[in-house]
Amino acid sequence: MTFAATILTLYPEMFPGPLGTSLAGKALERGDWSCATVNPRDFATDKHRTVDDTPAGGGAGMVLKADVMAAALDSIHPPKSAHAELVEASSFTSSDGAEGKSGRSTSSGRAVLGTAPILAMTPRGKPITQERIREIAGGPGVTILCGRFEGFDERLFEARPQIEEVCLADIVLSGGETAAITILDACIRLLPGVMGAASSGAEESFEDGLLEYPQYTRPQTWEGRMIPEVLRSGDHAKVDAWRKAQAEADTRLRRPDLWERYEDARDQSASGARRKDKDTDQ
Repeated sequence: MTFAATILTLYPEMFPGPLGTSLAGKALERGDWSCATVNPRDFATDKHRTVDDTPAGGGAGMVLKADVMAAALDSIHPPKSAHAELVEASSFTSSDGAEGKSGRSTSSGRAVLGTAPILAMTPRGKPITQERIREIAGGPGVTILCGRFEGFDERLFEARPQIEEVCLADIVLSGGETAAITILDACIRLLPGVMGAASSGAEESFEDGLLEYPQYTRPQTWEGRMIPEVLRSGDHAKVDAWRKAQAEADTRLRRPDLWERYEDARDQSASGARRKDKDTDQ
């Protein structure tokens, strides 16, 4: 199955961009994924193909028009009828993890249907996680709306609630295109066969809630610095223990936010195991 990426952008020439080279480029040539672009200007109704206007209430910059952006999006994801929405809602997966007729649950309780998810790149969005990237990579593809100027008319999100507002980090870019390329790269590398060995992406930062452990390679000595002795010992159990300890120490020091979530998850897992053991004893 081909992972189909569709990008709504005012600058279609930016795609596939760097994703046309290296592993992603080879995967594109093999047909592992595809990339299509839709220019919102094609859906403007005036002779100037206007896609933006001045902010309501005043202020600097321009705002992407809800009517034009919605028309472009609807050309990819046609709005469902009221009847279809009612049927679909009755089949949604509940937040407690029970599987419904037309979807499956995610960690957030959101139902994931057969259609590709829709992301809007905006600094107002929720930072995307490796967990969400893995969910998207396991699906049929993704549609990404690239923000520009002062962003989107808020009514677009009110009228199309299936859109996920996401960002990469607490930064502001010139446009959503470079962020979209990053999102696609993160998804494409997880597609079967793209990285070669199936385990290539398993022991990396964020995959188990921790930063990855430090890496070393030859030469054994460089500028008086040695590769840690344990990595030269040949004792795989000791190597694994050292790597786990380093990952935990680095996460605790560099990303206390990740460490807090990791500890919470570990505590919940431990308490759940204790409850299960107690129930078994009874």
